[in-house]
Amino acid sequence: KRVHSGVHAMVVPGSTAVRRQAESEGLDRVFRDAGFEWREAGCSMCIGMNPDTLSTGERCASTTNRNFEGRQGRGGRTHLVSPATAAATALAGRFTDPRST
Repeated sequence: KRVHSGVHAMVVPGSTAVRRQAESEGLDRVFRDAGFEWREAGCSMCIGMNPDTLSTGERCASTTNRNFEGRQGRGGRTHLVSPATAAATALAGRFTDPRST
């Protein structure tokens, strides 16, 4: 399965240790082969202080642990979801219950 054509999907490991472990298990290749971007560890969209932000009207299925208005981009909408829901949503192109895929 691959990321839906209308979805920009990225994986940002929470730490260098997590990134290295995932890479040692080959998970980076699994995500890349499915069409996800594999990023360096750390913050990306989680704080909206770099180019990785939502535009007005965009929605995000995020596995971060915080959410408040405008956190990931002014006018965007962030939904906090489980990793399984985020992956299923990226593949389906709409918010999806991973148990039904």
